[in-house]
Amino acid sequence: MSNELISKKDLLDLTGISYGQLYRWKRKNLIPEEWFIRKSTFTGQETFFPKEKVLERIDKIQSMKETLSLDELAERLSPSSAAGMEFSKNELLKRNIVTNTSLELYGNESGISDPLPFDQLLEVFILDKLLSSGDISLDEGRMLLQVLKEARSILGKSKHELLLIRKLGVTSCLLVNGAENIIVDQGSKVTVRLSVRSCIEELKTNL
Repeated sequence: MSNELISKKDLLDLTGISYGQLYRWKRKNLIPEEWFIRKSTFTGQETFFPKEKVLERIDKIQSMKETLSLDELAERLSPSSAAGMEFSKNELLKRNIVTNTSLELYGNESGISDPLPFDQLLEVFILDKLLSSGDISLDEGRMLLQVLKEARSILGKSKHELLLIRKLGVTSCLLVNGAENIIVDQGSKVTVRLSVRSCIEELKTNL
């Protein structure tokens, strides 16, 4: 995901939302506190946002607020409200939440419950997302699942990001917490950088 920033003024102009709406959504935790980035400029202190993330979030809020209250939206987007959710494999396939390929790979590597609790479904969803986009191979998917399984108890409880780094045809998979800038050596390339919290929000919206 891009690290480009957008100023508060440009954000309000681009989206057509008001200052009051923006900070109301902040108070409801619809826009995370950490996205409000204070930076010094030649005119003084200004607020900036991660452009891609905040535009995607505002589009999501605007598309859903006609049918959901702000409190319901906050509940829908909160990672902590997913506990206790379960979904059968047939239901997930019928609704195109994940593919059978990902379910089979997950089952072969980690074992699979039916119905799936949300923490396992999140792992399948992340796997499916990266396989479907062509960002990872099946072998890399197996490595990814090992990392996700080991981190299951903490996944989504903080600002975790999933990184895949390739060097000379060898892939490494990392789960990092709160890293703003990732610097790798010249021969390495970060091929995947994925926010776990964004995946939780996307999955809950699809459900």
